[in-house]
Amino acid sequence: MNAPSTPPTDTSDSVALRRPRLALVTGMSGAGRSTASHVLEDEGWFVVDNLPPQMLGPLADLALRDSAALPRLAAVVDVRGRSFFVALTDALTDVRSKGLDLVVMFLEADDATLVRRFESVRRPHPLQPPGTVLQAIQQERELLHGLRNAADILIDSSEMNVHQLSAKVRAALGGDESDNDLHLTVVSFGFKHGIPLDAENVADVRFLPNPHWIPHLRGKNGLDAEVADYVFAASGATQFVDAYTEYLKVVTRGYRADGKRFAVAAVGCTGGKHRSVAMAQELARRLTGDGVRALAAHRDLGKE
Repeated sequence: MNAPSTPPTDTSDSVALRRPRLALVTGMSGAGRSTASHVLEDEGWFVVDNLPPQMLGPLADLALRDSAALPRLAAVVDVRGRSFFVALTDALTDVRSKGLDLVVMFLEADDATLVRRFESVRRPHPLQPPGTVLQAIQQERELLHGLRNAADILIDSSEMNVHQLSAKVRAALGGDESDNDLHLTVVSFGFKHGIPLDAENVADVRFLPNPHWIPHLRGKNGLDAEVADYVFAASGATQFVDAYTEYLKVVTRGYRADGKRFAVAAVGCTGGKHRSVAMAQELARRLTGDGVRALAAHRDLGKE
């Protein structure tokens, strides 16, 4: 018998690899949307700035009609759209119904950082008149609360300079559109500097002995083998990393099944220099594989 002339049915995975990508870049004014859009342009994305949400549907239709010429589109949507912004939820639902690979990136920063940035450039916040810049920021944060919670990628730029933010955006969206792995960032931090706002999961390793109180280890950090050996020799350290690894494996399997491709897990100690750094390194090593690309990042390393 001759082989059928029609091609075999594509699997869902192979179809997903060929779907054009649409990235929605949004978030707080002053948090780095312009930087993100410039990075995406440099990475070969076609970027549309200040797009009214009602135009997301036509943009998605364009991507579907000519996916070869426009495989990656990015739209910057923010409160400059004013009344248009309330239509964003319906617009996102409509775009997802068209079958595009949609990613929502939300950029944020804490109030003090945003106030400082607006004061440094001497430009008003889009929602500022007639109130203060802080009142405008708080109003915007309330307006965007639901969208923040629904974002696929959440980036807190409070502690970042423009180069660090660019690297973060590039790591999140600058890769090959056929990449369906979950990109997991394991962030070490110090509780005295605050919990990372973009972390979905947070663990506390302050129960372990602090190398800071060991004179010959104080000036080193968790990247040094001597410090890591001390951390993992402590009672409970091995049990913790075993248990937290298994927990995160369950979580990441769920993320992948749900189509989530970017996640942040954080592990903290007092200053973010010794215990959390060693633990983040080990967790990233253990979690890499089975569709997960794990990378350790150390937010507070080098701070006093």
